[in-house]
Amino acid sequence: MRTVLIVSAAALSLGACSTAVEAVRGPELAPIGYPAALVPTSQTYLPSPEQQQADRAASANSLWRTGARTFFGDQRARRVGDILTVNIDIDDRAQTQNSTARSRTNDISGGITNFFGLENSLGRAFPGGFDPANLVGMEGESNANGSGSVNRSEKVSLTIAAVVTDVMSNGNLVIQGRQEVRTNREVRELTVAGIVRPEDISSANTIAHTQIAEARISYGGRGDISRVQATPAAQSLVERFSPF
Repeated sequence: MRTVLIVSAAALSLGACSTAVEAVRGPELAPIGYPAALVPTSQTYLPSPEQQQADRAASANSLWRTGARTFFGDQRARRVGDILTVNIDIDDRAQTQNSTARSRTNDISGGITNFFGLENSLGRAFPGGFDPANLVGMEGESNANGSGSVNRSEKVSLTIAAVVTDVMSNGNLVIQGRQEVRTNREVRELTVAGIVRPEDISSANTIAHTQIAEARISYGGRGDISRVQATPAAQSLVERFSPF
């Protein structure tokens, strides 16, 4: 029993710590799932120095080095380490409006006429205010009104190069790309990850973001401007854990 309590306390502390970190740093992207098991999003694909030296050397009795791609061959990404271009063109709009109204009234009363002859004794204990027919009475009323609306419009048009980080058993490719641009003291960061079918990759070695399964696309920044626009950490914690 003691072990269970310790494990439960540890789980609660980790959950509270995760919530606090999320309140300060913002929500994190979920890992890529395919369909339920986690797929590695990073993999070492840099060749060893020996392999690089062998690739530079030309094969015996050949004008072409080992591993060179043919001019008329398929140049689309299909192996770990290959690069493809992802075209991101998001233009989403959503508008919803909800309203609720609830009202409830309760009225409960109860009395007693005979209780082993003690009802007269209770009358003497409470002179002028005791009525056995209305011994207990309760009334309650509650009202609730709520309304909410969402009017959202987002548009992102970007292009990013992604790297194949894994090839699944059915031939699908796990891709991941990251791009950072620094302007003065502000860094803009774009990340994309997901799973694509080799058949969906065009002859120009490009793919649209709508053809990426389990897509995780993030566009944000960090720096002086983002720091000023963000809510202070203490205020975020108060707003998250405040019961009011």
